[in-house]
Amino acid sequence: MEKISLDPVDRRILAILQQDATTPISEIAERVGLSQTPCWKRIKRYEREGLIERRVTILNREKLGLDVTVMVAVRTAQHTDEWLQIFAEGIARIPEVVEFYRMSGEIDYLLKIVARDIADYDRIYRKLIHVAPLHDVSSSFAMQEIKSTTALPLAD
Repeated sequence: MEKISLDPVDRRILAILQQDATTPISEIAERVGLSQTPCWKRIKRYEREGLIERRVTILNREKLGLDVTVMVAVRTAQHTDEWLQIFAEGIARIPEVVEFYRMSGEIDYLLKIVARDIADYDRIYRKLIHVAPLHDVSSSFAMQEIKSTTALPLAD
């Protein structure tokens, strides 16, 4: 994938959009020292080039009753493309899995799951273990969220 070169104005625009994608073009333009049309054109270029993948609304988990965050480490004895496809498709059908990574090292896959409570996590866990044959599943419950952000660093 080709990397995109950013100038300081690009970085400031993107930082603003990462904080609030609904910020009006007029406000973004004023904050970065551009007129509206060049600012709008830059944003359209970011979208066209795939730098901006999508715009989303971030919901408050606690207000939705999703108070439990679980990091689930999965090890498997199977490492075939077919197994991974079955596992990935099965995980995609579990909406409570909000992040899913293939790892290096002792853990094969790491999942971040949100749940209402421990009983709800047990329900999700039962779905998880039926997706594909697993060697080991280890769950760690987050006691406190210290930092969580969707904003990427935009260093010079």
